[in-house]
Amino acid sequence: MRGKQDHTRERSLRREQTESEHVLWARLRDRRLAGFKFRRQHRIGPYFADFVCVAFHLVIELDGSQHLDQVDYDIARSQFLQSQGYRVLRFWNDEVLVRMDDVLDEILRALRTPHPPATQAPSPR
Repeated sequence: MRGKQDHTRERSLRREQTESEHVLWARLRDRRLAGFKFRRQHRIGPYFADFVCVAFHLVIELDGSQHLDQVDYDIARSQFLQSQGYRVLRFWNDEVLVRMDDVLDEILRALRTPHPPATQAPSPR
């Protein structure tokens, strides 16, 4: 269940977005990318995804130089998101700033490619 802390954290992350997050959000918001609806800083389990298209189970993560120090965390995060049925696309901040058209093309390809649902173990009874 989402609480007040989650909403506070989401607002904080939105205010503190990087330049690349700001630039990409300008292209994704209000269904600007081929009519697909995206959310930013959206909570999925214990994590906040940079951007997510919930209807198509696609998460977009932007990585900066700080991510070189947290590779294990990023792997665990991606594995969790995939276990929940999400595909995860990762881009470097510089890619968004320098090759925006290529980034958007890759996002569109992922959205238009069928994705099988995650297989989860049955809950123990």
